[in-house]
Amino acid sequence: MTPARFDALLSHFAQLRVAIVGDFSLDRYFDIDPARAETSLETGLPVHNVTRVRCSPGAAGNIVQNLGALGAGALWPVGFCGDDGEGFELLKALRAVPGVSLDNFLRTPDRRTFTYTKPLLQAPPKAPVELSRLDIKNWAPTPGDVEDELCLALRNLGPELDALIVMDQAGVPGAGVITPAILRTVRDLTLAHPKLTVLADSRHGLGQFPPLIFKMNAAEFTALTGNVESVCHPIGDKRIDAPGVPLAEIMAGAERIAGGSKRAVFVTLAERGIVGAAPGGPAAHAPALPVRGEIDIVGAGDSVTAALTLALAAGAQIDEAMTLAQAAASVVIHQLGTTGAARGSELRALLFP
Repeated sequence: MTPARFDALLSHFAQLRVAIVGDFSLDRYFDIDPARAETSLETGLPVHNVTRVRCSPGAAGNIVQNLGALGAGALWPVGFCGDDGEGFELLKALRAVPGVSLDNFLRTPDRRTFTYTKPLLQAPPKAPVELSRLDIKNWAPTPGDVEDELCLALRNLGPELDALIVMDQAGVPGAGVITPAILRTVRDLTLAHPKLTVLADSRHGLGQFPPLIFKMNAAEFTALTGNVESVCHPIGDKRIDAPGVPLAEIMAGAERIAGGSKRAVFVTLAERGIVGAAPGGPAAHAPALPVRGEIDIVGAGDSVTAALTLALAAGAQIDEAMTLAQAAASVVIHQLGTTGAARGSELRALLFP
C-alpha cells in the first residue's frame, strides 16, 4: 500500500455511515496506588485505595470508539444498557465519540449494564498490573419487547447504511443483544441491501449466523471447521491460537469458508498476524507488526473489526484491509491499562515512518 492509497481510503471513511449492533459494555478502570495500601480495622483484609476511576465504552462500544477514532462519518450504536449508574457512565462515554447518534440505543430497567470493572495497580514507571476483574452481566434471556425494539431500529436504519457490524460478546448466550430474531433481521437486511458491508464477530461462534463477512480468532475458526482440540487450548475463559498449526491449513480453511458463504472471511492469529480470503480467490496473510515494548491486548480485536469494516466499505482489497487492521492492532496493544483505540494519523505514522 502506498501513502497515496492509504490517504484515499482514510478520506473515504468520513463518508461512511455505520451501525453497530451487539453487546455494549462499560469498561471501568480503578487506578490503585499501592503506596497507599491499608488494612481494614474491621476485617483485617487489605484495602486498595482507588485514586482515579476511568470509564470507556467496551465490547461493541469499543468498536464504536475505534470507528470514531478512524474518522467514520456517522455511527449508530444499536443495543441496550440498564437504568443504572453504569448505564449513565456508558452513555456518557458513547456520547464522547465523534459522529455518534444514540437514537437507536435503549436504556431499560429490564437489563443491567454489562460491565467489566478492572482494578489496576499503578506504580510508574512499571506497567499497570490488573487484579481480579469484577463483571456485571445479565443472566436471564433478553426480554421480547427489548428484542423487538432493536429489530425495528435495524430495519429503519438499513436503507441509510454503508456498513453494519454484528458483535456478540454477551457473557451468557441469549442474554445479550444478538438473538435469533436479531440474526433474522440482519439476514433480511443483507437480502434487501446486497451492497451493504456486514461483518460479524461472535465470542460464542458463528455457526448459527447467516452468510456475512466473518471475522474470527483461531479458536472460533477451528470450532467452525470442527477441529478444535488439535488447534487451540483454553486459558481462563478464552482460547488462544496454538503456534504449531500450519498457516497453510488455516488459509485453506478460510478459502473454503469464503467459497461457501460467498463472503470474505478473516482469521486473526495474534502474533502470527491475520489471514483473509475473498470468495473464489486465494487466501492472503498479513504478518503482525513488530512489538515495540510492553503490550496490553485489551481492545486489539475491536480495532481490527473497525479497520476491516471501514476499509472494505471504502472499497479496499482484502490485503489492503488486513494491512490497515494489523496497523490498528499494533497501535492498540501498545496502549497499556486502557481499552485502546487507534487513530488514522497513528496508522499512517506506523506504516510510513
